[in-house]
Amino acid sequence: MGIITHQRGSYVISTDPERLDLDVIHHFLSEVSYWAAGRPRTTMETAIKNSLCFGVYDGEKQVGFARVVTDGATFAWLCDLFILHDYRGCGLGKWLVECIVAHPDLRNLKLFLLATADAHELYRQYGDFLPLQETQKWMLRKKIG
Repeated sequence: MGIITHQRGSYVISTDPERLDLDVIHHFLSEVSYWAAGRPRTTMETAIKNSLCFGVYDGEKQVGFARVVTDGATFAWLCDLFILHDYRGCGLGKWLVECIVAHPDLRNLKLFLLATADAHELYRQYGDFLPLQETQKWMLRKKIG
């Protein structure tokens, strides 16, 4: 699938990896977010390279980001989604989720997961995400240290 772009006024959502501002993304993830605090830049760069990424832009300035890890056939994991503080409350996060779940490579997947500490209603409303019902089937291996 090629690059997909959506526009709403001066805002653009694009899957073009060349537009990503790695300085903005790394700063937010490693210094502002609770889920990726301290993440090394090299780790972030490798993750981005191996994911389907969505940048949110106000003109040329990157103001948001999300990354989807997927096999493109059956499974996806939505992660690292953020909108910069000064741009929250404009509906950009909702629009970003709408664009992600409507992406041609993602919209028909059997499993689409995410984890959030505080945005359950956003994802439920705009991505039809629900809490895991069959948690006994899922297992997690988490590297410590």
